[in-house]
Amino acid sequence: MRIYTRTGDGGETGLAGGGRVRKDAARVEAYGTVDEANAHVGLARALLDDPALDAVLERVQNDLFDLGSDLATPEAGDPSKPRRSAIRVQPAQVAQLEEDIDRLQADIPPLRRFILPGGDPAAAALHVARCVCRRAERRVVALAQGEPTNREALRYLNRLSDLLFVMARAVNARRGRAEPLWRERS
Repeated sequence: MRIYTRTGDGGETGLAGGGRVRKDAARVEAYGTVDEANAHVGLARALLDDPALDAVLERVQNDLFDLGSDLATPEAGDPSKPRRSAIRVQPAQVAQLEEDIDRLQADIPPLRRFILPGGDPAAAALHVARCVCRRAERRVVALAQGEPTNREALRYLNRLSDLLFVMARAVNARRGRAEPLWRERS
């Protein structure tokens, strides 16, 4: 299989299930930003040395592939065209993130002040992944304004950004790194 197809040279790309759209279409922006978030999660994993957190992030990366597929497959299409079965983010995937957040949050001190992204390199990478996840969420909101979109996709991204924040705090706590605090100017 060749990695290049030349089919996108004119600025269009194919969607899962058929159809072509411009590469700057809202749908492509949404799943492209999910892909970017996935790459940042992969970087955070590369910086971690915590098997339990790594296992959670490995599952998250697989979920993000599901999410990308979900977003790349329009909800409604031409019923005359054969379509492959669409992968959709499920409520159970969102619930799993909530369980992860609750479990990790139980082991870190309560948040009393705003913190700055940073601390341990793995925690800083998780904060970057969180910010890209928030951007992906905004892209899905924009997509949903004009096209039918799986509601669970948006819920998943919202919860994932929370998980990445809590994970960054957990990494700093586990590695004995103080969280950088925001110092309000007086």
